[in-house]
Amino acid sequence: MKISTIPQLYRNVRRWQEILAILRRYGLADWLSQLKFDFIRDWIKDEQGVPLARYSREKRIRLALTELGPTFIKLGQVLSLRPDLIGPQLATELTLLQSQLPADPPDQVREVVERELGASIEELFLEFGPEAIASASIGQVHRARLKDGTDVVVKVQHADIQAKVREDLEVMAGLATLAEHVPELATWKPQVLVEQLSKSLRRELNFTRELQNLQLFRRELQGVKRVRIPKPFAKLSTTRVLTMEYLAGQSVNCLSSDDNELVCDQASRQSLARLAAVVYVEMIFTHGVYHADPHPGNVLIDRRPGEDELTLGLLDFGMVGRIDDRLRETIEEMLLAVASRDASLLTTLIKRVGNSPPRLDESTLSIDVADLVATYGSQPLESFDLSGALSDVTDIMHRHQISLPPQTSLLIKMLITLEGTLHQLSPTFSLLEVMQPFFRKMWLRRLSPRRQAKRIRRIYIELESLLETLPGQISNVMQLLQEGRLDVHLAHKGLSPSVNRMVLGLLISSVFLGSTLLLAFKVPPLLFLQRGWMGIEQLSLFGLIGYAVSLIAVLRLIRAINRSGHLDRSDSD
Repeated sequence: MKISTIPQLYRNVRRWQEILAILRRYGLADWLSQLKFDFIRDWIKDEQGVPLARYSREKRIRLALTELGPTFIKLGQVLSLRPDLIGPQLATELTLLQSQLPADPPDQVREVVERELGASIEELFLEFGPEAIASASIGQVHRARLKDGTDVVVKVQHADIQAKVREDLEVMAGLATLAEHVPELATWKPQVLVEQLSKSLRRELNFTRELQNLQLFRRELQGVKRVRIPKPFAKLSTTRVLTMEYLAGQSVNCLSSDDNELVCDQASRQSLARLAAVVYVEMIFTHGVYHADPHPGNVLIDRRPGEDELTLGLLDFGMVGRIDDRLRETIEEMLLAVASRDASLLTTLIKRVGNSPPRLDESTLSIDVADLVATYGSQPLESFDLSGALSDVTDIMHRHQISLPPQTSLLIKMLITLEGTLHQLSPTFSLLEVMQPFFRKMWLRRLSPRRQAKRIRRIYIELESLLETLPGQISNVMQLLQEGRLDVHLAHKGLSPSVNRMVLGLLISSVFLGSTLLLAFKVPPLLFLQRGWMGIEQLSLFGLIGYAVSLIAVLRLIRAINRSGHLDRSDSD
C-alpha cells in the first residue's frame, strides 16, 4: 500500500464501513441461500421483510448496488453494458436498476442555478417550477419558461453529488485492487471497470458534453422529418446546469396503458417503428455516432395540432456511442459470415475484435460459433431474432472469457434495447428489414476506390512505422545479448499451489512426529495423572495440541486437493 493512500483511507473510513456492512449482509445471504434449513435462510430480510436468501444471486447484487447509492448504481448500469464480462443473466437484471433519488430543496436548486448562470432566476426565466418533475442520481429536472415564452426544462446537478462521487470512486478503487487478488472476481477485470466507470461519471458530471451531443444530433438529423431533438440553449447552460427545449408527448411505455391519450392503430405503430429504426440505422452506418440509450422512457410520441402523422422525440443524450472505420468493417465482415454461414470466419472475427484469454479453448469456441451460425443463419429475415442472436454471442464470449472493447459492447446493448422498444411499438416489426438496404450500401461503399485508397493509406502508415522502429528494436536486443544482460523469465503456471501443498505436508509430518515424541516421553505438563477411561494416563498437553493441529491441517490439505480436482488423476490426464 502506498503512503499517499493513507489519508484517503482515513477520510473515507465511514463510507468503507457502510459499504462493507452492506456487502457482508448480501454476501451472507448468498451463503445462507445454499442451506436447506428454512429457519436459518430466513434470518436476513430486506425492507419489506422478504428473506434475502429467497432472491436469486443476480437480484441480491442489484439490491446491494441500489442500497449502496448513486455511484454504485452507475457501476451496475455500466456492468449491464458488459454481458461479455458478467454474463447475460446478471446484465439483464442490472438493467432494472433505478436511480431515482429525493430531489434537492428549492433553496439549494436556486443557489446552484444562480451561481452557475450569474444572475437571479427572475432575471433568467419568466417562470421556474420550484418542484422537480424528475430526480435521478446526477441531477434533477425542472419545468421553466424563457422570457420569450419558450417552454424549457432545466437540468440541475445535485448540490453535493461531486463530493459523493469522488468519495465513492476512491473506495471503489480500493475495492477493485482487493478484488484483483480474488480469482472469481479478477475475471471481471474490476480495475478496468472502475476506470471505465470513472470516465463515464466524469462525462455525466459535465453537462457541457450533453449540450454538445444535442447540437450534434440536431445538425445530423435536421433533414429527417417527424423526428424531434430538444434544442439546447448554450447561454443558459454550464457544466452543472443544462437548459433545453421541452418536448411534449408520451413515452412508448404509455402506449399500452388504458389512459393513453394517443390513438394509435397498427399502421401508425408500424410507421413509427420503421421511422425509429431508419433513424438509428442511419446514425450507426452513415454518421458513425448514435444515441446509446433508446429505452422506451427516452422515446416520446406526439401528434402536433393540425397534423395526422405522429412524431418521434428522443431524450437523454448523456450517453452517446461512436463507431470508427475498423469497427464498422468488422461488423460488415461479421454480417457477411453469418449470412454465408461461415463459422470459421466468424470465429476468427470474434477473436480479433475481443481480448482472448491466454488459454482459450479454440476447438470448443469453434463448436459454439458453428452452433450459433446453424441456429440463426437459417432464420428468415422477417422473423430473425436479432436480440436473441446478440445475447447468444455475448453468452459465448462470457463463457470463453473473451472481453469486448467498451464501444462494441455498448453497440450490442443499444441494438438489444432498440429492438425491445421497437417491439413495444409494433410486435411484428423486424429491425433487419430496415438494415438490409444499408447492408447493400455498406458493401458498395466498402468496394469503392475511395474506401480502398483510404484503407491502403492506413496500412502503409502502420507498415512504415513498423519498418522505422523494427531495426532499432532488433539492435537493442542484440546489444543486450552481447553484453550478457538479456534475461529470460519463465512463469510456471499452477506450480505455486503445488509447492505450497508440498511444504504444508512436510510441516504436518514434522508436527505429527514431534507430537508423537512428546507423548512417548510424557513431556509435562501432563493430563490424566491417574489412570482413567480406557486406561488413558499421563498424556502430554503439548503432544495432544500438536496432534489436533496436525489433524486440522491434514483435513484442510485434503479439502484443497479435492477442490482442485486432482486428488485421483488418471494417467491419461
